[in-house]
Formats: sequence, C-alpha cells, structure tokens
Amino acid sequence: MHIPDGYIDLPLALLFGALAVVVLSVAAKRVNGEISDARAPLLGVVAASIFAAQMLDWPIPGGTSAHFVGGAFAAILLGPHLGALCVATVVTIQALVFGDGGLVVLGANVFNMAVVEVYVGYAVYRLLVPYGEFRAAFAAGWLGITAGALTAALQLGLSSAFQYQLLTTLSIMGAGHLVLGLIEGAITASVYRYLARARPDLRPNAAPEVSA
Repeated sequence: MHIPDGYIDLPLALLFGALAVVVLSVAAKRVNGEISDARAPLLGVVAASIFAAQMLDWPIPGGTSAHFVGGAFAAILLGPHLGALCVATVVTIQALVFGDGGLVVLGANVFNMAVVEVYVGYAVYRLLVPYGEFRAAFAAGWLGITAGALTAALQLGLSSAFQYQLLTTLSIMGAGHLVLGLIEGAITASVYRYLARARPDLRPNAAPEVSA
C-alpha cells in the first residue's frame, strides 16, 4: 500500500496529492475545536497503534504486499474526519522518517490510506452497525482496505511503470487485498470488541459523561 517513488506517473501523483489536500483541509475544518481532553489521549493511542501495526507486511503474489492500515479502526473510534487526519499523520511520518513510501507520491499514498480507506470504512460501519457493532467493524476494516488497494491499483495501472496494465494491477491488488483484507477486518473487530468491553465510554455511541 505504501507506493514508492517512480511507480506512479508525476501527473497522477500530483492529482491525487491535490485531492488528498482538499479532503484533509475540509476534515481539519470539521474537527477544529472538537478534540476534547478525553479524546486527545485516545487520538495519540490510536495513532501509535496504527503506526506500529503498519510495519507488518503480508506478501501478495505479483510483487506487492498488504499490511494492516487501520483506517476503518481510526474512523470508528475517532470519527471519519479526525480518523483521516490521524492516518494521514502516520503515513507522512513513515515516509519522512522510515522511507516507507515515496515522497513524490506521498499525497497518493495519503489519499489511498487516509481518505479512501477511512471514509469507505466508516460508511460501511455506519451502514451495517444496526446489524451488530462487531460485524460492522469487521466489514469496515475488510472493505475499507480493499477500496484503498483498488485506488492504489488504479494509480499504478494508469502509469507507465506498469505499462498501463490496469486490469492486471486491479486484479492482483484487488483480489489480494480482498482475501488478506479479512485479516484487517478481524483485527479491527477484535480490538474494537476489546475496547468496547474494557472502555465502553470510548464506543462511538457512548453517552458523554456529565460532570456535577
């Protein structure tokens, strides 16, 4: 999912980078002033957890790999806008400090993982939550990462480095993440279940505490 430099043509990298900036700018305006003292520690914990989990990769036949992204998990706990900003920060730090993903294509990587996966994952969760929170969390993680992978495959398939083999990149990335994305879904649902039991106040629909 962390695409290196040279894999995406420069016009596409600039286009998706600009789209990421627009979406994250709107997200920043939406969350301005909404981070309470109770949510700030949660933001740090979620960011650190995603940062560590993203370092683990699972190989996919065809020369690529999958890894836990945590976009849906961040969206469920933090809301889609703050979740997008959280994942974007993680992806940016990984690129700048660890060289995980290129700098020229940083905007494209942010778009795939912090925009597409977060908002698709959150939409899936909200759609399915009436049928069970944990099932919804599983589906959100699974389909969110698959959507992000398909966006990455679109970028790669429309670039000269892959000889414009769009169907090939879509099939490899899509099928691979559709299967291995089950791991993301399982992790998302499992961690959410644990947090819901250990800290029910962190659940999205939990009523805020009222101080006397």
